[in-house]
Amino acid sequence: MEKEVKRVKMIVAYDGTNYKGWQVQPNGITIEEVLNRHLSSLLGEEITVTGASRTDSGVHSLGNVAIFDTTTRMPADKISFALNQRLPEDIVVQDSCEVPADWHPRYQNSRKTYEYRILNRTFRMPTRRLDTYFYHHSLDVEKMSRAAVYLEGEHDFKSFCAVNAQVKTTVRTIYACSVTKADDIITIRVTGNGFLYNMVRIIAGTLIQVGGGQIEPEQIEQILAARDREAAGPTAPAHGLTMMGIEYMEEKDIDTQGVV
Repeated sequence: MEKEVKRVKMIVAYDGTNYKGWQVQPNGITIEEVLNRHLSSLLGEEITVTGASRTDSGVHSLGNVAIFDTTTRMPADKISFALNQRLPEDIVVQDSCEVPADWHPRYQNSRKTYEYRILNRTFRMPTRRLDTYFYHHSLDVEKMSRAAVYLEGEHDFKSFCAVNAQVKTTVRTIYACSVTKADDIITIRVTGNGFLYNMVRIIAGTLIQVGGGQIEPEQIEQILAARDREAAGPTAPAHGLTMMGIEYMEEKDIDTQGVV
C-alpha cells in the first residue's frame, strides 16, 4: 500500500549573513540546502523544498514561503516545532501547515513586501551592521519619498533590473513604495506583485542618490522610460535588504505578471 503524499507549506525567517542566498549552489552553503538536509534527516526521506523567493547572498527574510512534499505521518503543523530543534539559530520556521497538492508559492497571485534599511548617521552602529546599510552622508528623506511615488503602478522596470536577467517580461506592478525615517534608520518599503533580479536593491541605490541630491525626484519618470540599467542608480548592498513577507490573494483580487 502506497503512502499518501502531502504538501507542506512553511514560512521561513532567516538572517542571510552567513549564506550564499536561498537557492542551492556549488560555491557555498544556502538556506535551501540547510532546510533540505535537516528535513530529510527529520522525516527519514529525501526532501527538496521550493521557495517563493530566491533571495540573494546576504539578504534576510522574515517571511519567505517554501513547500515540500512528504509521506511522513507527522502532522504538518508539528513539523515546524521539530525542525526548529535541528536548525541553526539564524534560520527559524515560523509556521508549517498542509496545503493542497497543487498549491505552489511561485504561481499564486501574491503581494511581496521588501524593506531596505539605511543607517544614516555620522558613525557606524555595530549592533546594526548586519541588517542595515551604513551611509554617513545626510539624506533628504522628503525628496526620497517624492521620488518613490513615481515607482508606484504598473511600469516596465528594465532600468531597475540587473543586466542579463532572464525573464519573459520586465513589467511589474508596485502597489506601494514609501520612505520613512525613525531615529537614524531610513526604511524604503516596497510592495509589489513580483520583483526582477536586484530590483529592490537598485531602487534603493537610486533613491539614495535622490536623497543625496545627485538625482531629482522627477527624474524617476525618465529613468523608467529609458528602459536602460545605466540610467538608474547603483545596486545597494545586499545586507540592507529584508524580505518582510508574502500575502497570497484570491484570483479575483489581484493581477500578476508572475513572481521571481
